[in-house]
Amino acid sequence: MLCQDKFLEIYKKSPEHLAFCPYRICPLGAHSDHNLGKITGFAIDKGIHIAYRPKQNGIVELCSLQFDKRAQWHIHEVPRTKEGDWADYLRGATLKLTEKYRISKGISGVIEGSLPIGGLSSSAAVVLVFLKALCDVNEISPTPTELIMMSVKAENEYVGVSSGKLDQSCEMYARKDHMLYLDTKDDTYELIPANPSMKPYKIAIFFSGVERTLAGSKFNMRVDELRSAAYALAAYAGMEYGKFQETNMRDIPREVYDKYKDRLPDNWHKRAEHWMSEYDRVQKGAEAWRRGDIEEYGRLSFESGWSSIYNWETGSPELKALYDIMTHTEGIYGGRFSGAGFKGCCMALIDPAYQESIVRNVSEEYLKAFPELKGKYMVHVCDSADGLI
Repeated sequence: MLCQDKFLEIYKKSPEHLAFCPYRICPLGAHSDHNLGKITGFAIDKGIHIAYRPKQNGIVELCSLQFDKRAQWHIHEVPRTKEGDWADYLRGATLKLTEKYRISKGISGVIEGSLPIGGLSSSAAVVLVFLKALCDVNEISPTPTELIMMSVKAENEYVGVSSGKLDQSCEMYARKDHMLYLDTKDDTYELIPANPSMKPYKIAIFFSGVERTLAGSKFNMRVDELRSAAYALAAYAGMEYGKFQETNMRDIPREVYDKYKDRLPDNWHKRAEHWMSEYDRVQKGAEAWRRGDIEEYGRLSFESGWSSIYNWETGSPELKALYDIMTHTEGIYGGRFSGAGFKGCCMALIDPAYQESIVRNVSEEYLKAFPELKGKYMVHVCDSADGLI
């Protein structure tokens, strides 16, 4: 790994440990976990590596092969507000870990991502693999649920991104050739194996060539609009409701939504329609996967992509173009943009027999529309993989 070589170059000694956390894809369940929806997801065989050694003085010293600035802090003197750089997620994670556990050792580490940033939840992966490293050198063993929640709180409370548990759960629990079917309301999950009768598949990742950040995007606004819809629906129906931030669309019965949805402002109605229809798609998708019907699972993923564009109203021009190209490319079972959808990438489940023609045709059409992105746009074909544990 390049991170091991870089570690040796910087510290003049080899790292003692190497840890890995995969990226994730979510064909169904997008934009729903922050309001306690259900999701389906997979880990892929690309992700974040960290080469590291313990530091007895409690200092955390990190560099990334993807960013120039080296980051440093003491485990008990983390800045209380974010610094505005790539390491904010890890500062937040340090704070959350030290709130629950007594630790004394820091780490020196070099972080390496195996794919470009954008759409595969690299932020969640880097937080989880960092927490794994910091826990390892301090000889503590938080539960998977604790690691997930520390990571989520680092994003929500320190960085300021209103994300849910989708990313971390996929990257933690997923298993190769299994679909993770997770209810984010109570964290119950099922790993559904690929049915023996299922047609073969691989996972294609189409990078638009445009990177993005969540906290500076409209992501948080979409979540607030959805929560506003849930709050209003509860009021219309005479349901009890409490604090705004504790209101979730999952609390709204379907019959209440159907009865009062036309009273909602247009934008709130669209966000709620995406959430409700995505909840249905996830359940249908899980059953399609269970019986080995990857064509139906893929069709539902395409439908999810449409709803994310027109009801959730995200998707950059580049990602919308990639999505449209995928919908009429032979050999693609289904797919959608991955992640928040403001830039980043699209994912697709593909028939391996069509891999070469899919890569060629999608690339030609996309670069014809966006020739300025030649050299930045790229395609990777992956397999599913095991999660962090």
